[in-house]
Amino acid sequence: MNSLFETPAPQAPLAEQLRPKTLADVVGQSHLLGEGKPLRLAFTSGKLPSMILWGPPGVGKTTLARLIANTADAEFIPLSAVLAGVKDIRDAVQRAEHTLQQSGRRTIMFVDEVHRFNKSQQDAFLPFVESGLLTFIGATTENPSFEVNSALLSRAQVYVLNALSEAELSQLLDRALDVAGQGVTLSAEVREQVLGYADGDARRLLNFAEGLFNAAHAAALREIDVDFLQSTLGSKLRRFDKGGEAFYDQISALHKSVRGSNPDAALYWFLRMIDGGADPRYLARRLVRMAVEDIGLADPRAQTMALEASEIFERLGSPEGELALSNAVIYLAVAAKSNAAYNAYNEAKAFVASDQSHPVPLHLRNAPTKLMKSLDYGKEYRYAHHEPDAYAAGERYFPDQMSPRQFYLPTPRGLEARIGEKLAHLKQLDAQYHARNPDKNDPKKK
Repeated sequence: MNSLFETPAPQAPLAEQLRPKTLADVVGQSHLLGEGKPLRLAFTSGKLPSMILWGPPGVGKTTLARLIANTADAEFIPLSAVLAGVKDIRDAVQRAEHTLQQSGRRTIMFVDEVHRFNKSQQDAFLPFVESGLLTFIGATTENPSFEVNSALLSRAQVYVLNALSEAELSQLLDRALDVAGQGVTLSAEVREQVLGYADGDARRLLNFAEGLFNAAHAAALREIDVDFLQSTLGSKLRRFDKGGEAFYDQISALHKSVRGSNPDAALYWFLRMIDGGADPRYLARRLVRMAVEDIGLADPRAQTMALEASEIFERLGSPEGELALSNAVIYLAVAAKSNAAYNAYNEAKAFVASDQSHPVPLHLRNAPTKLMKSLDYGKEYRYAHHEPDAYAAGERYFPDQMSPRQFYLPTPRGLEARIGEKLAHLKQLDAQYHARNPDKNDPKKK
């Protein structure tokens, strides 16, 4: 009989109860754990390299690290890069050395969120990884190419873990029902919404399922319907890291859908980001950039519409203002596309940065004083409005020592097609002028 003063051990959370004990229990990551796949081969061979496990939250990075340690009969030392510092690393190394001396067992050091360690902290692992004292396993949700030191990255194998599919999440939900949801059933619609809420994250699924089952048991419900689900779920927010890889992947998908003239895909990615908690003001700024960069002068109205949508959002806020932004998304996607002005800007900018500084030609200089006029400032300048068609054919606007260059090459799309026709006509007028006046506007013959 238990003592009156003994406290019963608290039950582990459902996610911990269902944590895989063997490789066969793992759901998902078949591209790494299936027969003949890289991690499966590493498990069975016992030759475990240092590695980086890269993937979104809740896909089994920590679980795999623990299974690796168990399979290799190695000491497992977990560290969190959020909480640990260089001192913790030194202490872990001393523990690994002691374990090796006492039992001959190797040590696997698992660093969760390794991208949060700075360069000096990451460098602290290098000598011990190189000596073989430690097998290093880092877990990260961020692209290791950008977040992990190249020296450490070169000594580790990178394995990419994927978000769980709906079918894989469904397997986990069945396991959760067997363990914590006895006597409770879910309709097909409820099941679909729960899986959608999880959004590929097993831990998110199991944590929510545990709360849902507890609420159902407390209410003495045998079947969970949509109304009960919604009251439990509250405001649905998808997993969305506003500063992480998923954020930049989705903004890239939105931008490329607009550039690719696919309004439906563009609207989908826009609303995925809104649904995930992205700041609409940030999206408004990106829409303006898309209008400038990918539409340009093929349809100048796109810039105006993007700016107006941004202003409307500032006046109305969410959710009403988001409709104006979605209108801009659709318009930008269906607008004629041209990056000619964007390319011209970059080419001219690069040219100016690499070229010498040429003086302004005398005929283009302003002459507000008698002295400037006596120095020929503004002499022989031809005022375009006094010329036929308001165009001074043959006039030079580049520096005298520099050959004229063409940075802007209009496309045959949208308004730019008409711009191109006009520029071609003006070039023809220039050629006719020079044919009639071969010695004029040639600085070498002045």
